[in-house]
Amino acid sequence: MIIDKFGRPLRDLRISVTDRCNFRCTYCMPAEIFGESYKFLPKDQILSFEEITRLAHIFVSLGVVKLRLTGGEPTLRNNLHRLVAMLSSVEGVEDLTLTTNGYLLGQQAQQLKEAGLRRVTVSLDTLDGEVFKQMNGRGLGTERVLEGIREAEKVGLSPIKINAVVQKGVNDHTIVDLARYFKGTGHIVRFIEFMDVGNLNRWKLDQVATADEIVQRIDAVFPLDPIENSYRGEVALRYRYRDGSGEIGIIASVTKPFCGDCTRARLSTDGKIYTCLFASRGRDLRDHMRAGASDNDLRDLIAGIWNRRVDRYSEERAELAPLQNAQKKIEMYQIGG
Repeated sequence: MIIDKFGRPLRDLRISVTDRCNFRCTYCMPAEIFGESYKFLPKDQILSFEEITRLAHIFVSLGVVKLRLTGGEPTLRNNLHRLVAMLSSVEGVEDLTLTTNGYLLGQQAQQLKEAGLRRVTVSLDTLDGEVFKQMNGRGLGTERVLEGIREAEKVGLSPIKINAVVQKGVNDHTIVDLARYFKGTGHIVRFIEFMDVGNLNRWKLDQVATADEIVQRIDAVFPLDPIENSYRGEVALRYRYRDGSGEIGIIASVTKPFCGDCTRARLSTDGKIYTCLFASRGRDLRDHMRAGASDNDLRDLIAGIWNRRVDRYSEERAELAPLQNAQKKIEMYQIGG
């Protein structure tokens, strides 16, 4: 196990398998920028399944126990189940999961489960059809996403988590309906404060529906009690329904930063390691690998990067609010959130 300058171990690796997405969510890949003429990465710049698996072995040897596949939208990567099968055979991986917008999940859930995927997190910002069409930037309805969730449950990809980014004045009026829909199903809805990821979503602090506001709204209808986190580094604040019908989570990166327990590294589609969601630059692994670096060379490189890590952007944002969004940051679609 390796630790950074603040004593945080490396335990989680998020792997972006594609920079492409079939949605154009306003807070991630706004359609006015990522239009039909936008140039995504060519195939030769994207890590192959073999390269991803090789790096996963090395990360696991350094202490990683959890792998999460992200994008862009990971289900757009051809033969994703093949990569899942390769990663599921890596000794030492305790959790292999996928974050998806759910639109293609219904078609792939069985194949992914059989390949070794253990569970899924589905992004669903609202159940309101018109608001959802506006937020996904494609005019797509919710039914295909809900179908994907049902199919994932059917094949045993559980527990299922539902991620909802909450923007004040956009979808914050629908959070109670979302909680109500999944209450008692065993699925866990996690409400995410609108964050200043990247440089393109025109983030402003007054657009943030805070964790306290979200909890108060739901608690007024479905009484809640706070509960302890399951493990160090868990990003969500947990609350259980007082009637015993399940729980929700709140990811409060803006108002209640959790940098002090962050154990996550991110591997971009083109093979760069990022040690923070809000990082301005990554360190290349792909070119070292393709130039003939040994596993030991790559292990030493990754360990050195993590050992020097001092990232605490969300805490710094809270301390330096007037300077928010001043630095250029990697876009979320490139490292999967």
